[in-house]
Amino acid sequence: MELRVVDHPLVTHKLTVLRDESTDSATFRQLTEELVTLLAYEATREIRVEPATVQTPVAPATGARLSDPRPMVVPILRAGLGMLEGMTKLIPTAEVGFVGMVRNEETLQPVTYAERLPHNLAGRQCIVLDPMLATGGSLAGTVQFLVDRGADHITCICLLAAPEGIERLKELLEPLQIPTTLVVAAVDEKLNEKGYIVPGLGDAGDRLYGVTD
Repeated sequence: MELRVVDHPLVTHKLTVLRDESTDSATFRQLTEELVTLLAYEATREIRVEPATVQTPVAPATGARLSDPRPMVVPILRAGLGMLEGMTKLIPTAEVGFVGMVRNEETLQPVTYAERLPHNLAGRQCIVLDPMLATGGSLAGTVQFLVDRGADHITCICLLAAPEGIERLKELLEPLQIPTTLVVAAVDEKLNEKGYIVPGLGDAGDRLYGVTD
């Protein structure tokens, strides 16, 4: 698994405001969208394209178009939905599915409760969206789910990651032997005893959409 930490002043600025506990939900959602678009630019360096020729007002020009099948964007519910708009702004023709995973707060293991994806993802590049890579279980479970359906190239975009989560994700994905890239805005200090990222930014889902019981 390749790790890419996007070192850019705008990324750092937007992430700093996201971390601030005084940032309201509306601003948090807007900044998340903007930040994801910046991360997605870096995350799509290996997106598959094919040669294409167009006619300009002056002369023919050779360039490239996205190849078929188009990339599949997969937000992990619910917090991953807050990243979707920023991703589809960059690739509006991408297809979108979703996986619902929740972390069992006692075992810290992922539990799948919903999914909406093609049964056959053979030859597909998939881009997984999840704001926080904490223990790594949910993200690894989603990647496994996609690979089981035939996906052959995975890119994961997270706002933040903990070192423990990165290492666990590497361990869980190594047996799959599938090209996987993790793109993040920052790697934080550690996980606390409850499995939350420190300093982090709190619960991303709650800060995006409000607290749910």
